[in-house]
Amino acid sequence: MTTQEVANTLVAYCKQGKFSEAINELYSNDIVSIEPDGAPTKEVRGLESVLQKTEQFNNMVEEMHGMEISGPLVADKFFTCSMKMDITFKGAPRSTMEEICLYQVENGKIVREEFFFTPMNQGG
Repeated sequence: MTTQEVANTLVAYCKQGKFSEAINELYSNDIVSIEPDGAPTKEVRGLESVLQKTEQFNNMVEEMHGMEISGPLVADKFFTCSMKMDITFKGAPRSTMEEICLYQVENGKIVREEFFFTPMNQGG
């Protein structure tokens, strides 16, 4: 797949809430996933680790009220999109989480993802 095809497919999966399907189909076995300082997990490597991180996030969610995703915007072997989630985490009030997502594609697979957002205060 081209970078544009990978980007379009990822955005389509995300719009349907099919994150695990996207990871299994589109990610390289050697994927590197990076979160900002202050996030529960800063960096993970490998497909299984990314799937575990996704499951950890899902377990923190009490209810997903809605999600918007933009893009994708593609240049060379990179693409970006923004995500906005209306979400209630367990033990926390309903909130809006916004992030910029940047992906790198090699040989038709996502090899790197990096997320830019302001982490919520974990300590209350």
